[in-house]
Amino acid sequence: MITDDRTDSGWAPAADRYASTAYRRAGRSGLLLPPVSLGLWQNFGADRPLATPRAILRRAFDLGVTHIDLANNYGPPYGSAETTFGAVLASDLRPFRDELLISTKAGYDMWPGPYGDGGSRKYLVASLDQSLRRTGLDYVDVFYSHRRDVDTPLEETMGALDAIVRAGKALYVGISNYSPADTARAAELLADLGTSLTLHQPRYSVFDRSPEGGVLEAAATAGAGVAVFSPLAQGRLTDRYLDGVPAGSRATRSAYLSSEDVTDDLVTRARALNEIAAGRGQTLAQLALRWVLRDDRVTTAIIGASSVAQLEANLQALAGPDLSADELAAIEPYAAPVGGSL
Repeated sequence: MITDDRTDSGWAPAADRYASTAYRRAGRSGLLLPPVSLGLWQNFGADRPLATPRAILRRAFDLGVTHIDLANNYGPPYGSAETTFGAVLASDLRPFRDELLISTKAGYDMWPGPYGDGGSRKYLVASLDQSLRRTGLDYVDVFYSHRRDVDTPLEETMGALDAIVRAGKALYVGISNYSPADTARAAELLADLGTSLTLHQPRYSVFDRSPEGGVLEAAATAGAGVAVFSPLAQGRLTDRYLDGVPAGSRATRSAYLSSEDVTDDLVTRARALNEIAAGRGQTLAQLALRWVLRDDRVTTAIIGASSVAQLEANLQALAGPDLSADELAAIEPYAAPVGGSL
């Protein structure tokens, strides 16, 4: 029986942490996810004092965020986000393991040599074993192929995912950054092996609607849920960039976002969207989250957080009303074109 006994840290999660969370089903599976999940892509590496990510993870769990999304190379350096999560699991969250849904991935560069990248069985199995050691988990709930490796037969990559499930190292499997055609084929291969494709994880936001070009439909047809990442467009759908690029912002220091990505056109669009959000009594970030969650095919939106306050503010998106038809029409001129990105 799961209880709320205090951990060694003296912290006890809120007893009513699930009361206000309307969980969503991942496709046709039995798996339920919170509408907003916590991703550890950035802000959870070894470059941050442990106290900050520890506080964020504990508060997220307090607020019903049961899904924590990782990947082998999240950091910096590679692997350190999983190590950070493992430390918080050991100190605070271990008694609540069965109330948590932990996902991780492999597919991009992780270690030197021919076996530390791609989609081979060798890499995927070895990487997951490393992830389990870093996190201190016996298994992950979801393991993803992080990208389609065109140099590896899709049959091999999906065969590795099936073998991982059969070995008890993951309960469900998913894919990320796959095309519509590869999504359909991956689901077909997995089904032939007796393992279902449970989740697809694409980048999706008001400013990047590429998944509307076929990925959302392919996932739905396959019976998979969709866990979208970067729903706030790396912070460009927050008030951070409404006046351009501030000193010290992610666009000045990140390998994934540069000041050139914050164009005058994008700032103009963000300001217009911010006015729409204000008319709803919401922030721009809250509006952006409601927008991606408007589609029933989206199971969850994965957000990052650099502080407890930022986490709490973004989760308030769930307290607002659904977007009306008039509001969706008002957003459309400032959004990326259907199937495209800005």
